[in-house]
Amino acid sequence: MGDLLQPTHLIILAVVAFLLFGARRLPELGKGLGEGLRGFREGIKGVTEPPPTTTQQNTQAQPPAPPASNTEPPRQA
Repeated sequence: MGDLLQPTHLIILAVVAFLLFGARRLPELGKGLGEGLRGFREGIKGVTEPPPTTTQQNTQAQPPAPPASNTEPPRQA
Protein backbone atom coordinates (compact mmCIF):
# COMPACT_ATOMS: atom_id res chain seq x y z
CA MET A 1 0.00 0.00 0.00
CA GLY A 2 3.00 2.31 0.52
CA ASP A 3 3.96 2.04 -3.16
CA LEU A 4 0.88 3.93 -4.34
CA LEU A 5 2.57 7.07 -5.74
CA GLN A 6 5.49 5.71 -7.68
CA PRO A 7 6.71 7.76 -10.68
CA THR A 8 5.18 5.32 -13.17
CA HIS A 9 1.79 5.64 -11.47
CA LEU A 10 2.00 9.43 -11.60
CA ILE A 11 2.89 9.33 -15.31
CA ILE A 12 -0.09 7.06 -16.04
CA LEU A 13 -2.39 9.40 -14.08
CA ALA A 14 -1.05 12.41 -16.03
CA VAL A 15 -1.65 10.67 -19.37
CA VAL A 16 -5.19 9.68 -18.38
CA ALA A 17 -5.95 13.25 -17.21
CA PHE A 18 -4.55 14.63 -20.46
CA LEU A 19 -6.74 12.28 -22.50
CA LEU A 20 -9.86 13.04 -20.47
CA PHE A 21 -9.60 16.81 -20.19
CA GLY A 22 -7.34 17.90 -23.04
CA ALA A 23 -4.45 20.33 -23.12
CA ARG A 24 -6.56 23.49 -22.91
CA ARG A 25 -8.53 22.53 -19.84
CA LEU A 26 -5.68 21.13 -17.69
CA PRO A 27 -4.18 24.54 -16.70
CA GLU A 28 -7.63 25.72 -15.60
CA LEU A 29 -8.10 22.59 -13.50
CA GLY A 30 -4.65 22.98 -11.95
CA LYS A 31 -5.29 26.60 -11.10
CA GLY A 32 -8.64 25.80 -9.53
CA LEU A 33 -7.14 22.95 -7.53
CA GLY A 34 -4.31 25.18 -6.29
CA GLU A 35 -6.69 27.94 -5.23
CA GLY A 36 -8.90 25.42 -3.48
CA LEU A 37 -5.98 23.95 -1.56
CA ARG A 38 -4.76 27.44 -0.62
CA GLY A 39 -8.20 28.37 0.69
CA PHE A 40 -8.43 25.11 2.61
CA ARG A 41 -5.05 25.72 4.26
CA GLU A 42 -6.02 29.27 5.20
CA GLY A 43 -9.28 27.98 6.66
CA ILE A 44 -7.49 25.35 8.72
CA LYS A 45 -4.91 27.91 9.82
CA GLY A 46 -7.68 30.25 10.98
CA VAL A 47 -9.28 27.50 13.04
CA THR A 48 -6.10 26.51 14.83
CA GLU A 49 -4.77 30.02 15.55
CA PRO A 50 -6.37 32.23 18.20
CA PRO A 51 -8.14 35.34 16.91
CA PRO A 52 -5.98 38.47 16.68
CA THR A 53 -6.07 40.71 19.72
CA THR A 54 -7.44 44.22 19.37
CA THR A 55 -5.21 47.20 19.98
CA GLN A 56 -5.92 49.93 22.50
CA GLN A 57 -6.83 52.35 19.70
CA ASN A 58 -9.62 50.09 18.47
CA THR A 59 -11.14 49.64 21.92
CA GLN A 60 -11.47 53.37 22.71
CA ALA A 61 -15.03 54.67 22.80
CA GLN A 62 -16.13 56.40 19.64
CA PRO A 63 -18.34 59.49 19.94
CA PRO A 64 -21.92 58.79 18.89
CA ALA A 65 -22.86 59.79 15.36
CA PRO A 66 -25.24 62.75 15.04
CA PRO A 67 -28.84 61.75 14.42
CA ALA A 68 -29.93 61.76 10.79
CA SER A 69 -32.39 64.51 9.97
CA ASN A 70 -35.51 63.76 8.00
CA THR A 71 -35.72 67.26 6.50
CA GLU A 72 -33.91 68.26 3.35
CA PRO A 73 -31.74 71.37 3.28
CA PRO A 74 -33.34 74.39 1.60
CA ARG A 75 -32.79 74.53 -2.14
CA GLN A 76 -31.23 77.56 -3.68
CA ALA A 77 -32.75 78.96 -6.84
